[in-house]
Amino acid sequence: MLIAGAFIFQAPDWDVPISLIMAITAYVTAPWCMRVLMERKWREWPLMVLLTWFCVDGCYWIYWQWRNPLALEWMRAANAPASLSLFWMCGLVWYYRGTAREFLADARCRLKNGRLG
Repeated sequence: MLIAGAFIFQAPDWDVPISLIMAITAYVTAPWCMRVLMERKWREWPLMVLLTWFCVDGCYWIYWQWRNPLALEWMRAANAPASLSLFWMCGLVWYYRGTAREFLADARCRLKNGRLG
């Protein structure tokens, strides 16, 4: 969807390379960051904050500083909240440790037994 958006929307800071960079870094780090947050692993909090910042804004800043600093200046403030929201949504989607089939079976079992937590 990010790559399609790079072709559909005419935003000055949306292209295929940054879409891939940000998607890959989110895929690699968002589930772990979400676990640190949800499981209250306080000792790992500083690294989680650093990785979250890097995935949401750091890699974006590095790429656009090199590619087109003017686009960075125009769009950085708008990109940060959208990217942070997407990062945490990805973290929630990939938080579950198991296959999609196991997730659905677990969800059905919990709904059947009236346990959501």
